Amino acid sequence: MSLKLYAHSFSSYCQKALIALYENGTPFEFRLLAHDDPRIMAEFAELWPIRRFPVLVDSGRTVMEASIIIEYLSLHYPGPVALVPADARAALDVRGMDRFFDNYISTPVQKIVTDRLRPKAERDTRGVAEARAMLDTAYAWLDKTMADREWAAGTFSLADCAAAPALFYADWTHAIDPKFTQVRAYRERLLARPSFARAVDEARPYRPLFPLGAPERD
Repeated sequence: MSLKLYAHSFSSYCQKALIALYENGTPFEFRLLAHDDPRIMAEFAELWPIRRFPVLVDSGRTVMEASIIIEYLSLHYPGPVALVPADARAALDVRGMDRFFDNYISTPVQKIVTDRLRPKAERDTRGVAEARAMLDTAYAWLDKTMADREWAAGTFSLADCAAAPALFYADWTHAIDPKFTQVRAYRERLLARPSFARAVDEARPYRPLFPLGAPERD
C-alpha cells in the first residue's frame, strides 16, 4: 500500500484528513502515533522534525498539513467526491471557508484546550478570554453564512472536512449558543455524514484524554 497516514484518531486535524480519505474510499495504512511506541514516534520525527500531524507519505514523498494532504489526494487520488472543485473560482470559495474553520474555530479552540493543560500559575486568562470571544464572533458570522447553504461552500468539500472536527470540538470547548440555529444544524449534518461519523467512532476510546472533560453526547 503506497499511502501511509501518520496520525492520531482524536486529533481534529487528523480527523480532517481522515474524512477526505473515507469520503472517497482511498486505501491507506494508518500509522497510529503513540508515545508508548518509540519506534513509530522516531519514524515520524525523521519524516517531519516539526512533529505536527497528520503527515501523509506516498511512495517516499512526504506531505504535511491536513489541507495540503487533501489537496494532494484530490490531485493524485481523485474519487467520486471532488473535495477541491476544478473550477478556480469555486475552489477559492472552498479554500476560503477551509481557512475560516482552521483559523477562527480550530485555533481558538486549541488555545483554550492547551491552556487547560498548563499549571494554573502559567495559564493565560486573557488569551483564553480572547479565544472565547473569537469563537462567539465566528459562530455569529457562520450562522448568517449558513442560512442558505447545506454545506460550507456548495457541495461537500475540503471546507466541510475542516468544519466537521472544528465544530465538533468547539461545542465541547465553548458551547455553540442555541440562538445560532444554523451552526447547530450544520454541526448535526456533519455528524451524520458517514465519513465523519466513522472518524468520531474511531476516536471514542480517547475521550477521557480531553482536558476540559468530554460531554456525554455526540
